[in-house]
Amino acid sequence: MVPMKLPHITSRAVLLAFIVSTVWLVLVLTAPYLVSSGTLLDISGRVGGHENEDQFQDLSPVAHAVYWLGDAECHQLSERSYYLNDNQMPFCARDLGLFAGIAAGFGFAAFYRSKVKPWIFLIAVLPLGIDGGAQALTSYESNNPLRLGTGILAGLGLALLLAEFVFILSQDISEAKAKG
Repeated sequence: MVPMKLPHITSRAVLLAFIVSTVWLVLVLTAPYLVSSGTLLDISGRVGGHENEDQFQDLSPVAHAVYWLGDAECHQLSERSYYLNDNQMPFCARDLGLFAGIAAGFGFAAFYRSKVKPWIFLIAVLPLGIDGGAQALTSYESNNPLRLGTGILAGLGLALLLAEFVFILSQDISEAKAKG
């Protein structure tokens, strides 16, 4: 039997970012299943507020924490969110895409070193900017699959760029230590 060769971990910091972002994504995806089916049907609100605290009072501590953070950091508009277990998700489709893209980007960067230039991040974020900007400035209304997709792309670009910064910083620190 030939032993399986594990991929090389490029950076412990990037691996940690991958683990944390994946755990967060799993929490966001499972939170609607920690609530009785059909309990959270419309938690629309605004960013920076806690309009739905009364709906979260009886939730388990984990579900309460995830929905509470969503209430503070996302508009949670019902029509811009997905539903799991007949419950509205704690974050909108675009935020869900960002979380998924960030986890995937850090996962890739943790095991495969690739140099990412800042202009690649700009290209990855451009579709989100166009879709969200057009929606904010005109009567155009995006759809959830497009919001999810642009979020994933932007999240990937962001994670890869941040990982590149970690690699550059660790290289600079190593070179400074070598110089003494």
